[in-house]
Amino acid sequence: MGGKYRITGDAYPRMRRPRHRRRLVLAGIGAVVALGLAGWGTLQLIDVFTGGDRSASAADHKRDCPTAKPSAAPAKALPKPAAIKVNVYNATTRSGLAKAAAEELKKRGFAIGEVGNASKAYDKKVPGAGVLLGAPAAKNGSFTVLGTQLAGTVQKTDTRKTGEVDLILGAKFKAFSTPKEATAAMTALTKPAPAPSPSC
Repeated sequence: MGGKYRITGDAYPRMRRPRHRRRLVLAGIGAVVALGLAGWGTLQLIDVFTGGDRSASAADHKRDCPTAKPSAAPAKALPKPAAIKVNVYNATTRSGLAKAAAEELKKRGFAIGEVGNASKAYDKKVPGAGVLLGAPAAKNGSFTVLGTQLAGTVQKTDTRKTGEVDLILGAKFKAFSTPKEATAAMTALTKPAPAPSPSC
């Protein structure tokens, strides 16, 4: 061909790939990375506000908790009624009350000592059901057992060295607890204490 359209030289022009395809690929990769970062950030925020780590650690702690149950506390050792000597005194105006009460306690297995009227310190001065009087050692033994027979008694100690206990009947004394009630109260006292629950 001639004229102004004539081709000169032996080199052909290079054909370049269109650049817009490369831009699309880069844009797609950038979008995927951005979505991944956004999702990761969202999960971190959820863990912060819901305490995800805390629940996991609590589950691990629960797994470490021992499954064996701790043994129950041993029952309190209390004396038998036959080992308790009771002096029965009447601090009321009703005659024969001490004798009748002593006979009832004897039927229930208690050893009976003196029976009579209360001393001046207590005569007509006991407004409740009765007073249990004895040595300090009786507080966690004889008083507890005798108290199952008569509800509402007041416990007092003195300087005596013997193990006997005084039962001073007061103005509100009507009758002893029924044998069934007394047995139930004694059973509750001698029952082993429940085992403490594990702290984990």
